[in-house]
Amino acid sequence: MTTRRTRPAPRPPEGTPPRAELARQARAVLADAVRIAHWAAGTPGPGTTAPLAAHALERAATALELSPAQVRAGWDRARLAGLVELHGDTARPGWRLRAWDRDDSAVLRGWVALFDAWSLVHAAPEGIEAGAVAEAVEAVPQVLSLLQLSAGPVTVPALLDLLGQRVAELHEERCEVPLDPGRTAPAASAAPAGTAADRAATAGPARSADLNALLLDWALEGLAAVGALTLGKGHATLTPLGNWAVWVKLEQICVAAQSPAGNIEQSAADMLLGCARLTPGPARDEYRAWLAARTVGSAVAELLAVARGEDALLRGLAFEALRVVGAPAEPEVRAVLAEPSLRPYALLWLAEYEGNDPDDAQDVLSREEATWLWVDTAAAVADHGETGLLVRHLDSAVQGTVPALLDEVRAVGHPRTVQVLVALAAAHPDPALAKAVRRAAFQVHTGGA
Repeated sequence: MTTRRTRPAPRPPEGTPPRAELARQARAVLADAVRIAHWAAGTPGPGTTAPLAAHALERAATALELSPAQVRAGWDRARLAGLVELHGDTARPGWRLRAWDRDDSAVLRGWVALFDAWSLVHAAPEGIEAGAVAEAVEAVPQVLSLLQLSAGPVTVPALLDLLGQRVAELHEERCEVPLDPGRTAPAASAAPAGTAADRAATAGPARSADLNALLLDWALEGLAAVGALTLGKGHATLTPLGNWAVWVKLEQICVAAQSPAGNIEQSAADMLLGCARLTPGPARDEYRAWLAARTVGSAVAELLAVARGEDALLRGLAFEALRVVGAPAEPEVRAVLAEPSLRPYALLWLAEYEGNDPDDAQDVLSREEATWLWVDTAAAVADHGETGLLVRHLDSAVQGTVPALLDEVRAVGHPRTVQVLVALAAAHPDPALAKAVRRAAFQVHTGGA
């Protein structure tokens, strides 16, 4: 038997403060955000939409003795760190806010969420093409790696050189070959001046270097704004929090490189199918490895696309994988509440995300939603499970009796109702009950009462 060789996870950098000290620093970075989150969550009808409504901004500034600019910045951070959740015009405390004073892990996860969103915290310079901004964001991990490896201040010219190299690599990977020096773009002379990035692209290497310098300054200021680094005269240094965050990201990459079942390069659907026979612990390891090899946004979108498909097993597994994603998936999961096929799964996911015990999470479902979920789960069992498991699935129905279950199953309108009832009738050992289930299947199929 071949033993899979794995790469050891990186060790925390020397001198990394204890977790409690890192959490203390994270609390300090987010202190204003926490105050504003408590104010918004405890104020009836504050009009706390995004961005913060003008009258709410004034009230918060007065109540908290902060400037309007501080309130606006703190409000944005509170939302990005998961300290508040918006439900229409009402702000509710997020689970991290409730756990803020007692759970260091919740605090650090909130800060990492803010760290990941640094490009939203600090607006990009005006007039820069979106593609150039995206390239800078994509190059920042290499900049952060250099800062960590240096274990001290790094000069801005060195960081600028690395940023330029990484942007050039991105162009090469996308087969964007620059024009020969003696050639000009056919439309250049007739084209309007355009954006700063457009002008940089046609003005030669010197102007491109200027654009990279502008974007590097923006990135360093954004990372400093979230507490990941400090800026000196001509140099930058990672803070302990920033050093720890880069290590966390490196650890995730190593996890991705040691996927136990080798599903990293698979599509979401194939990865989930590969995890279907795993027990929960190994399955979560696979989910983490697959997620670590992708950006959060693309991974969540791919999982939700699979959940919208016809395979009920993959629908359930997709939401299990989304549980591993955690807070970054919350906006997208909340957005699918309007989709009937995903709503029960999304409600359960949100209930657990907000701190409810998994055993009590079912209470958030209406009777109809619980019945729909029962049919969907039965469809997954019928397609992929054993007949005995389908019979035992009867015990999980909220109705308590088979006749009541059949009445509500017929009314719920699940597209797999007939197949589920036929499979259940074929599997059940009680002839009388099987006959009643077959009758219900026939009635659904023919549209009878």
